[in-house]
Amino acid sequence: MKPVHTLALSIAFAFAATSPVAADKVTTVPVKFAKGASSATMKGSFAGYDSVHYTLDARACQTMTVTLAGSSNANFNVFAPGDAPGDAPGAATALGSNADRGWTGKLPKTGTYTVQVYQMRASARRGEKVPYTITLSIR
Repeated sequence: MKPVHTLALSIAFAFAATSPVAADKVTTVPVKFAKGASSATMKGSFAGYDSVHYTLDARACQTMTVTLAGSSNANFNVFAPGDAPGDAPGAATALGSNADRGWTGKLPKTGTYTVQVYQMRASARRGEKVPYTITLSIR
């Protein structure tokens, strides 16, 4: 085999070996309140860089409350209609951390809100499993 072909094959194999294996898993869960209820509580878990997106409809000027319990590695963000995880920094309506296990705020828009539950990079990198309980309410 000619040296040029050997070099080309070596480069091709190197790139093949470093290609991404799988994307992070994002689970979307539509939230529907029981008849007459204004809140819902869900339990779940995820690991690594995976995340769970809870979607729920609300109107402008209603008040949303998010309460997160369980693993101290669980965090959440709230995104208004038209904004989404991965958008420009500052797109989240609310940021919840392991120090701040809840949030209450008046909603700026009518539409579908997304509450993203995730863990920070340091624990995600270790592949830690994150069990949690989240309560979402709209009033």
